[in-house]
Amino acid sequence: MATQLLHPNISTSHLLPSKPTTLGNITRPQTHKHLTPSRSNFAIKVAENQSSNLTTNQQQDPLTTPTVTHLKAQINNALQGINRGIFGIPSEKKSEIEDMVKVLESLNPNPNPTVDLDKLVGCWKLVYSTITILGSIRTKLGLRDFISLGDFLQVIDVAKGKAVNVIMFNARGLNLFSGKLVIEASFTISSKSRVDIRYDTSTIVPDQLMNMFRKNYDVLLGIFNPDGWLEITYVDETLRIGRDDKGNIFILERSNQTYP
Repeated sequence: MATQLLHPNISTSHLLPSKPTTLGNITRPQTHKHLTPSRSNFAIKVAENQSSNLTTNQQQDPLTTPTVTHLKAQINNALQGINRGIFGIPSEKKSEIEDMVKVLESLNPNPNPTVDLDKLVGCWKLVYSTITILGSIRTKLGLRDFISLGDFLQVIDVAKGKAVNVIMFNARGLNLFSGKLVIEASFTISSKSRVDIRYDTSTIVPDQLMNMFRKNYDVLLGIFNPDGWLEITYVDETLRIGRDDKGNIFILERSNQTYP
């Protein structure tokens, strides 16, 4: 039987978090006002291309002008082999991904996503996040050898104003078994592109997995607690990008997986 828990008294954060916090070696980027990543060759080339296309009468060169399809393919290639960035990536790689994300955001086909929430409904799978679990925190949670992370899913129910985040785990004991952390949150629209998110409840199943995490449950929720706001900066039929109030970036792709 699942173990139902009330929100612990912690002031941490996500898949979507609330106040800037540093938990041990959990790295959470600060707000964007002072984030100025070094410009990669990709970003410089794109900036030059966009500048050259400011004259409306000038024909765009399809070989140099980035398209949504091309950018999405480049981002997908950049995300290969980094395990969603959850255990950290080199700063150069992080900057490269953010440069491409910024250009894709500028081509957002739905700049007012909360006006038509049907574009958000359904199941999404996290493919990249700037939230990282490092060092002693990773060891404390058993995420080196004993427990591994599976898919990160988010199910959005527009009718109920609910978002359910599901983090899958595989644990090795006498037998290999799977479990999940389920975090339910409510959301309200605060602008044409932003939603405010409030943590409701959380559950870990099965009970054996809850017993493994019980001692460090506040640390676990400190990483994935969704309290705060989320700016939806890009959304189309297959991809969604968001930035939260801590300056974190989240890239999700639409999934056919179902969650009851």
